[in-house]
Amino acid sequence: MSAPFRSVEIESLGQSIAVHVQLEHAGECVGWQFYDPGSNRFIMEGEWLSVPPGASDLKFTIPFPPEPGAYRVYVSPRNDEHGWGYQHGEQFLMIDVAVEHETAQVQGQELTTAAALRRRQLKQVLPRLLVDPVREIFSNRRLIASMARRDILSRYRGSFGGVFWTVLNPLILMGTYFFVFGVVLQGNNQNRTGFALYFLSGMLPWLAFSEAVGRAPNVIVEHRSFVKKLIFPLATLPVNYLLAGLITELFATGIYLIILLLLRGAVPVTALWLPLVMVPQFLLTLGICWFLAALGVFFRDLGQIMGFVLTLWFFITPICYPESSLPKALLPVLGKNPLFVLVHAYRACLLEGRAPDAFSLLKLLLLSVVLFFAGHAFFYKLRKSFADVL
Repeated sequence: MSAPFRSVEIESLGQSIAVHVQLEHAGECVGWQFYDPGSNRFIMEGEWLSVPPGASDLKFTIPFPPEPGAYRVYVSPRNDEHGWGYQHGEQFLMIDVAVEHETAQVQGQELTTAAALRRRQLKQVLPRLLVDPVREIFSNRRLIASMARRDILSRYRGSFGGVFWTVLNPLILMGTYFFVFGVVLQGNNQNRTGFALYFLSGMLPWLAFSEAVGRAPNVIVEHRSFVKKLIFPLATLPVNYLLAGLITELFATGIYLIILLLLRGAVPVTALWLPLVMVPQFLLTLGICWFLAALGVFFRDLGQIMGFVLTLWFFITPICYPESSLPKALLPVLGKNPLFVLVHAYRACLLEGRAPDAFSLLKLLLLSVVLFFAGHAFFYKLRKSFADVL
């Protein structure tokens, strides 16, 4: 593709820059736009210049705001019928300018295309997209552990039971559900021991997932004092809730294994698969929490909405009823529920004495990895606007 400009000369003139271009085609209309070089977001429209018929030489001045900062200018031919040439794949002139002390200094210039710019940005962003979430969690692991511990202790500070409520809460919750679904709704069915084990094994992954996801929409609002502290890693706040939920699940799992040992006399060796099953559970939950934490800043009703969503999610997941109760016509759809896969994997490890289905677990892992990285990227994309909203 031929360049729209045969030659380009740029000179700094205080708070503006002077641009002199030789057009490839005479009589074209040329304009410019301002973009943010960091996010490549459109800032404002510049001036449109009509070149006289037969002329190909154009000189113009681009003024910049007095506020210090970095700016990117797109200079491109345009016409009333097709709009900006660079939006249709044509080459354009990109100028990077830094404004300091009310003086515009040209940092760089090049002829490029929108597609080439996107490819370059993707090459720059992709390594960070894949590395930053893991690095941030690892480098702040002590802070995360400390805040999760403080979160657990603060919830029960001043109560008689204290930290023991970490164990009592899941016990009371699981006992309540078991009484309703195992005793009241099952009537005279005597196989309550089997149902208890079936039901409680499905509750284990749900405990950690629902606690973290249910609290995530309000996490930034509750810690709004941290938002303007540039050195504080805000993305670790949802991780604190996830870790607190996992601790609750670990206590519940320990209690469950004791019950299993007492009722069956042994714990199946396949229970050793549980740490592997918890990997996609961790990634899935954290990815969703990052999405909800970012959105919760802008939509304050999201916390209340998620309460209803989690209730519905609980009942469409075969936790308190057998999988065979699901309508066969809906099973292919409901079977794609990630919590369905997790609950099925837990029961395979704890009750059926076999390894979880490898294909289903692999699909869940792929989905969880995508949500993990996408959630972190989404959180950081909106993070810059948190201070303005709060």
